[in-house]
Amino acid sequence: MLSQRSRDMSNDAFCIVCGETTNLSSNRLCEVCFRKRVNLSKMPKVIQQFRCPKCECYEIRGRWSKMDHEPLADLRIRDNLEVDERAEDVDVDFGLQVIDDRTNRVQIDVSGTIDSFLFQDTYEVLIQTSNAICTPCTRKDGAYFEAIVQLRSAGRKLSKNELKELRETLDEMLGGMEADPMFFITKEGIVTGGWDLQLGSKSMARSWGRILTKKFGGTIKETSTVVGMRDGIEITRLTVSYRKPAYAVGDVVKLNNHLWLIDSWQKDGPIIRRLSFFQRSGASWRDMEKARIICSTSEQYIVDIMNRDSSAAEVMTPHDYTMTTVALPYDDDVKSTKLRIGYIDDIWVALPGFTQEVEI
Repeated sequence: MLSQRSRDMSNDAFCIVCGETTNLSSNRLCEVCFRKRVNLSKMPKVIQQFRCPKCECYEIRGRWSKMDHEPLADLRIRDNLEVDERAEDVDVDFGLQVIDDRTNRVQIDVSGTIDSFLFQDTYEVLIQTSNAICTPCTRKDGAYFEAIVQLRSAGRKLSKNELKELRETLDEMLGGMEADPMFFITKEGIVTGGWDLQLGSKSMARSWGRILTKKFGGTIKETSTVVGMRDGIEITRLTVSYRKPAYAVGDVVKLNNHLWLIDSWQKDGPIIRRLSFFQRSGASWRDMEKARIICSTSEQYIVDIMNRDSSAAEVMTPHDYTMTTVALPYDDDVKSTKLRIGYIDDIWVALPGFTQEVEI
């Protein structure tokens, strides 16, 4: 049976170079002549790469990132290996040998078919690493920053504990996300009315702002300032001003002569619930300017229920350990063995919204 290549050629076909009549390519070259003129692939003997000595990031396609030896070698091979555009069923395998901190040796095997001829190439390539200070480290050393984040509170000064809680969320954000060389802090410190931070990235500032409002409520205001020109394009610096409300989730506040519990946050203000009966409502930040904190979460206590009936429970007060009776909250589930209480208007009050963890 004739091969496909033989069927494609007429009986009088021959190699246009040497006259061979068997096993011809589509452009009428025998296998020997075809292989003399065609290469499956090309690969340089040495690949030069750059690594920042400060942060250990590698320059990769115009950006700087950290990467382990093997995936980095794979990427360098992909960027430097040239394969004939006619090749089919191409397969590339490599083995990596780390010689020292600056030199790796890579054994590369490439196979594929061109015009039904199987080609196999083998290369031994050195990947050499040189030092170069990356753009982020250059900017960091030069006190570069793209954004300022201002931590403030409405009508008061943030306490040391509040500043600590707010600042910790930035470390948590950075620790829980993929490393970005532009996510760095250039400078931070206390200022009149709060705390300011200079950050290396605008997206870093915006991401942190979203976390702050989600966890602590409050408002974000963004402003941009032109600080220069580059290639005819304005260079701007972002200021993100975060204002933390004076109250937190769980605080009891008085608003319009009623007692409310801060339940959760939304963009336009908190969700609040009545203390005396079930009612939930949204309040705007402007509405809450009239609110007054009556009992903060730091003044609330989780206590054991000593005795209970359908409407009240006996508990031990945390101040002097005497027994007192409190009305059960409207969302009492009858099974709870603990209550959250606060001292409001000279009496102990059981607060709604307390969910007791059940031991299994």
